[in-house]
Amino acid sequence: MNNQTKKFFIYTRKSTDDKDRQVRSIADQLSELKELALKEQLEVVDVFVEKQTAKIPGRPVFDEMLERMEKGEATGILAWHPDRLARNSVDGGKIIYLVDIGVISEMKFPTFWFDPTPQGKFMLSIAFSQSKYYVDNLSENIKRGKRNKVKEGIWPQMSPLGYINEGGKIVLDSEISPLIKSTFEAYATGNFTLRQLRDKFNGLGLRRKSGRELAVSNYQKLLKNPIYTGLMLYNREIFEGKHEPIISKKLFDSVQEVMSRKSKPHSKGLKPYIYRGFFRCGECGCFITTEQQKGHNYLRCTKRKNPCTQKYVREELITSQIQEEIKKVSLPLDWAEWMIAENAKDRQSEVQSSTLFADSIKADISLLETKIEKLMSAYLESALSLEEYREAKNKLVNQNQLLKEKLSAFEQKANNRFELTEKFLKYNMELANDRTNEENFHLFKKVGSNFQIKDRTVLFEPRGAWKTLLDSGFGGGNALVSALRADPDLRSETLFEKLRRGGDLNPRSGCPDAGTPNRCLKPLSHLSKVAAVYYTSRYYQIKKSLYVKRYGSVAYVANR
Repeated sequence: MNNQTKKFFIYTRKSTDDKDRQVRSIADQLSELKELALKEQLEVVDVFVEKQTAKIPGRPVFDEMLERMEKGEATGILAWHPDRLARNSVDGGKIIYLVDIGVISEMKFPTFWFDPTPQGKFMLSIAFSQSKYYVDNLSENIKRGKRNKVKEGIWPQMSPLGYINEGGKIVLDSEISPLIKSTFEAYATGNFTLRQLRDKFNGLGLRRKSGRELAVSNYQKLLKNPIYTGLMLYNREIFEGKHEPIISKKLFDSVQEVMSRKSKPHSKGLKPYIYRGFFRCGECGCFITTEQQKGHNYLRCTKRKNPCTQKYVREELITSQIQEEIKKVSLPLDWAEWMIAENAKDRQSEVQSSTLFADSIKADISLLETKIEKLMSAYLESALSLEEYREAKNKLVNQNQLLKEKLSAFEQKANNRFELTEKFLKYNMELANDRTNEENFHLFKKVGSNFQIKDRTVLFEPRGAWKTLLDSGFGGGNALVSALRADPDLRSETLFEKLRRGGDLNPRSGCPDAGTPNRCLKPLSHLSKVAAVYYTSRYYQIKKSLYVKRYGSVAYVANR
């Protein structure tokens, strides 16, 4: 058999993702190979073009070519170099095996010599081994480079949604990052499922970088990605990044809690009653269920533990009681407005020193960083396994990030306690607005805990600032407040103008009646009835509770 009757396949391959370079490289290969076929007077049966890496087995075009060779359609292969055919041991071994059994009788390369002899097959196997070594070495160098980048705080891969690659780093995408933040904030409320989140933010224009819409699974992956907090999860290890975070670590943790809660299996086929599974029976402790009778919803005890004497109660009655209970932990409108004004005055005049608090946090951060360094030393000395090192380091890095966020928030917003107070008071002002039953229910869950129904009456325990407000006796439903607001002595002026008129209401003012300009010896000696009630109403206790419980800053209260 001579060259004129030998049938060959031309095989070309390029693995780069650059489309222009790929097409040009394949065109160059084809040009060289067709010229070689013409020079050697070879019959080309077909041309195979592959755009895929040969690092791993499973190339469809390559497999099709070998399958057709086994059927006898051709006996030879034309390729630019052996590394175009194989860069892994499986494909390389298969080609040598087909040469051994005579399926492939000849291979020709413009840059490599081959004969189907023991020496030729030995040289071919060396060429395949060198190709594999090149790929393995290149892969290791790339991995090493990525590891070094991530240790320096630089994300080593394609930028995630919300960021763009710029100058070897990732920077905020000004159009997408606000939508990412809103996505986290919306899901943290617990009012959205992943499907609802997808519908809402896809409608707002949140898209993949390719322009395609995000699926539910994309939102789940996005919400679990800590890179948006400034941390980078790479190879199951957490690193601190130098890129600007989109959300806080606190918001991220809240989202994870909501996702964990929503991932628990729920009963199917149940009607969406608003109070189902929310209340417990005040007598036996069982859950209160809801059922429908003659077009009305009734709440009743499930009575699963012990005999219980509690009777049915209409859902409308429970709803009206919830509205009344909300009023009891809310301030009258004019009181809230006055407190907002007073809070604004305090905010303008008070400058709180934060040095001690900031130094304490900085010391904790320094201690954690020292622990991380010692942990690395222990791992390098083989005192810890890789899994133990990763687990311990991830915990320390998370703690460090939370402390840094706390310090940053304290330094950048030292007067945040005033904003919290203002937010709480404005929230009270909104309680006067008309609301749906669902909104009332959501608000009720926020202000209390241990919700029960006993003798057709709603029972609960107010918490936080709401409990302080109720204990003060100045809630919106308090009878004493109503009486004071109707007092004839107050008809000529507003309540708080009366309260603020006397100098003895200010603990830093002097008492003229006592003859001491610098110290108030009898702060309640000549107050009106209303002023006395106000001054004992624990207004400052309300502020103290807000500041201490929300912020942990006792320094402010001490200076008051």
